[in-house]
Amino acid sequence: MDLGLTGRTAIVCASSHGLGRACATALAQAGCTVILNGRDAQALQEAATALRSDGATVRTVIGDVADESVQQALIDAGDGQVDILVNNNGGPPLRDFRALDAEAIHAGVDANMVTPIRLAQKVIDGMIERRFGRIVCITSGSVKAPVPGLDLSSGARVGLTGFLAGVARQVAHANVTINFLLPGLFDTRRLAGVHAFNAEKNGVSVEDAAASARDRIPARRFGDPREFGDACAFLCAASSGFITGQSLLIDGGAYPGVL
Repeated sequence: MDLGLTGRTAIVCASSHGLGRACATALAQAGCTVILNGRDAQALQEAATALRSDGATVRTVIGDVADESVQQALIDAGDGQVDILVNNNGGPPLRDFRALDAEAIHAGVDANMVTPIRLAQKVIDGMIERRFGRIVCITSGSVKAPVPGLDLSSGARVGLTGFLAGVARQVAHANVTINFLLPGLFDTRRLAGVHAFNAEKNGVSVEDAAASARDRIPARRFGDPREFGDACAFLCAASSGFITGQSLLIDGGAYPGVL
């Protein structure tokens, strides 16, 4: 399926690993020039090399996306034309809410709410002027179904969703969309950390914790990051301009609600 993205420029934050890398890969395969970002220089280079070997045009910006200078470097790497922004950032480590002091709470909100808002502010006027823009924010399935230990992540991402859902309605007239992808349990490094947390909390092995989590998913498996990347590319497609302000939950049916 031609997504109509050939020649577009996409920033994908935190894209040297996991779901971010999957999104970058799908957008590169759709014909985008992709700007990768990550804090691990070796992992970032490996991701860029893999995409280039498949014929993609790739640029890289190393550093923490919460850093204003890194944000500006990402914008500059787009040569003044950023058509797609995929907001992504690692969530705060799992911990009991009682252990969160003010500094930790502010850091979590900054990373998972303030940073993606700031990036959207930096690119959105150009998108409006060119009459094309796609912003996709990777949040979490815990936005709809909070998970113990992920309280800070859930709270910051709910805040981001509420903030940008309102912005989405203000820019839709210019063919600029803002949507949210809510991953459930995908086979990533982050999920391995969740299993380890639950294993220690419940006094079981990591393998048993993983099996228990998998058994609670109706699909009876963890998600493949490639599936997530394809969903991201779809939301960025030229033909997806009538989809905005939406939260797409991708969790194998784990969330039991109808809304």
